[in-house]
Amino acid sequence: MTIDERLARIEHVTAGSDEQRRKDRETDRALWRGTQRQLNELTFKLATFADESRAADDRLRERIEQSDQSARERDAHLGDRIESLTSSIGALIARLPLEKNP
Repeated sequence: MTIDERLARIEHVTAGSDEQRRKDRETDRALWRGTQRQLNELTFKLATFADESRAADDRLRERIEQSDQSARERDAHLGDRIESLTSSIGALIARLPLEKNP
């Protein structure tokens, strides 16, 4: 093989190698852009989820507070009923005639 043939072969191999590197760079750039797009979409979805989660937490907090208030009102009403019943029983006992023991 002559020097000219060797140089031609090296140029051919080098040209092929350069073309492969160019294709690889284009592929890498496309993958990078796709990855960036996916990261941006994921970030947006995560922010949206966080907002929805906070709103759901606020709604739950309101429901719990309403439930607590309702329970306190029912407890106070039950306390009033027990107090009234106790007073009524005490008044009834007071009106009963005393029994004498034989």
